[in-house]
Amino acid sequence: MKMDVIHYPDDPRPAHWLRPVLALGNFDGLHLGHMKILEQIVRTAREHAATPLLLTFDPHPTRVVRPEHAPRLLMTLRQKLEVAGRAGIDGAAVVHFTYDVASWSPETFVRLVLFDWLRVSEVWVGANFLFGHDRSGDFSKLEDLGARYGFSARKIEPVLYKESVVSSSRVRSLVTEGRMAEATELLGRPYFMDGTVVHGLQRGRQLGYPTANLNSANELTPPNGVYTTRSTVDDVVYPSVTSIGIRPTFHEPSAVVIETYLLDVERELYGKRLRVEFLERIREELAFSSVDELKVYIAADCAHVRAYFAQLAGRGTA
Repeated sequence: MKMDVIHYPDDPRPAHWLRPVLALGNFDGLHLGHMKILEQIVRTAREHAATPLLLTFDPHPTRVVRPEHAPRLLMTLRQKLEVAGRAGIDGAAVVHFTYDVASWSPETFVRLVLFDWLRVSEVWVGANFLFGHDRSGDFSKLEDLGARYGFSARKIEPVLYKESVVSSSRVRSLVTEGRMAEATELLGRPYFMDGTVVHGLQRGRQLGYPTANLNSANELTPPNGVYTTRSTVDDVVYPSVTSIGIRPTFHEPSAVVIETYLLDVERELYGKRLRVEFLERIREELAFSSVDELKVYIAADCAHVRAYFAQLAGRGTA
């Protein structure tokens, strides 16, 4: 079923949204802590014949109030809504975050968005959720306002991984450091980037490994290096090797390029939408003394990835 998506202040609330049970937050990455909230509201909504909704903000509030401290996000809005829909969320309400919205008191936000616009019956947040001007509203304030405006407020305690709280900032740090397996543990899925395959210099084709150059809207790119990846195009999933970097062997100035080689696949990819999931970092980017030496390393990288997926297949998890 297609998810309904509405935007504040432009769109009215759909009439078929019944007694909305709402997950409220930024939800960047939709990590295990976020997913615990979504699971709870889906369960609660189903028990009461209500509609499970997600409310989020675009752009990220920090980008408006403290742009110099704004994080590089783990997800685009489109990706966030896709993952939420797979978790059972029926609709999404997206608040266009502006300086005006940032100036609202907690009560103004509750009155205009939760009460007047969405008419929620229940709101779930993380334990450390803050809202309103200067983040002056906390969960106790939300509870008090809920009692005044006719909805209940609930919170989910933090989710721990190896005795540390799972958070978007922690996942960002792991991705930034290339620790993709650990990022997968905290997200509950591999970190992925989406984009369109664009024309490059065809270096990979010349080397015998034709790569797809990814033009992605994702803000956070893992560090330069070579990765075991899983790539999806036209709903078909392929084992792949992905290189991120500036191609130092060729001694040509270059911006960072994301190049993915689908193992043993020959097909035209230009203009296709491609999703690349990062499973592990194999090695850092290297400058080789010759093209022949580079080809030896590429062959070794491909052999590593084949062995990785063979092992997964042997465990029945590929």
